[in-house]
Amino acid sequence: MSRYILRRLLLMIPTLIGIMLLNFIIVQAAPGGPIDQMMARFEGMDAMASTRLDAGGGDVVVRDESRGARGVDPRFIEQLEQQFGFDQPAHIRFLGMMRDYATFDFGNSFFRDRPVVELMIERLPVSISLGLWTTLLVYLISIPLGIRKALHHGSRFDVWTSGLVIVGYAIPGFLFAILLIVLFAGGSYWDFFPLRGLTSPDFHELSTWGKIKDYFWHITLPVVAMTVGSFATLTMLTKNSFLDEIHKQYVLTARAKGASDRRTLYGHVFRNAMLIIIAGMPGALITIFFTGSLLIEVIFSLEGLGLLGFEAVMQRDYPVIFGTLFLYTLIGLVLKLVSDLTYVWVDPRIDFETRES
Repeated sequence: MSRYILRRLLLMIPTLIGIMLLNFIIVQAAPGGPIDQMMARFEGMDAMASTRLDAGGGDVVVRDESRGARGVDPRFIEQLEQQFGFDQPAHIRFLGMMRDYATFDFGNSFFRDRPVVELMIERLPVSISLGLWTTLLVYLISIPLGIRKALHHGSRFDVWTSGLVIVGYAIPGFLFAILLIVLFAGGSYWDFFPLRGLTSPDFHELSTWGKIKDYFWHITLPVVAMTVGSFATLTMLTKNSFLDEIHKQYVLTARAKGASDRRTLYGHVFRNAMLIIIAGMPGALITIFFTGSLLIEVIFSLEGLGLLGFEAVMQRDYPVIFGTLFLYTLIGLVLKLVSDLTYVWVDPRIDFETRES
């Protein structure tokens, strides 16, 4: 197994480089890079500086006095290119970026003038909070519900819960988030929960119990929206997996030998049925912790990694874009390896090393 783990760790390097290279090419080819974003900012400031208020309160436009009207000095553009590193060929920039990323040096943000690592650490607690509570609720709801649906397949309970699961699967998480805001955050009906942020402005002045209540008061709607968008797939996966195992020959044999239903279910069926659920856990964690929380963080104005990545894409902040992408990809590859090792732990009969050789 140690050889298999070492081989997988070594394969992560070309995989990571390939993913970063593909995204580097796509992002570089997209119009409106950092230079264009910076020039647009300067032109916007010049446009604002070209107007002033007269004594009567009206706007008097000073024409043809702004830098935008006169044109931008090419030397200024060259300075921006040197500042952002665009005076070098693309392949040199990519190799330099990957060399720095090997030591987790993601550089500084183009537009925030702060290290990317510092921005990630600052936003990480919000994403972890959303991801942990959502994962906990999803698995606490989906696995027991899926098992019960499998044991009562075709019953009225199974039919009604399947309808709820289908509705939850059909409604995207961000759309359900908007619905929750309209219903419970002062949209059109009730005003029970706050609309934005993870804590209140006076959070540090509250007591310990007050901080706990304020935290859960703010996080309720985002977590509910993410849970509804995630539990449907896992519920049906659990049900189908258990149904498939319940009808196998070894279950009938265990029952014929006098084993109780509880012992058969949790002593034999559970271990085998959970394999496919464990296999999908890394993808589920990545979705819940990062990609699934992006729109939820935007809708509820939560300062997490998802919102940071979204703002970076809008601003063409390349260090933040590639830094978060590198982190997400690395975590995904590591979780995939952990998933395979968990396979072996759950069922020792599985041997990836022998199968690959």
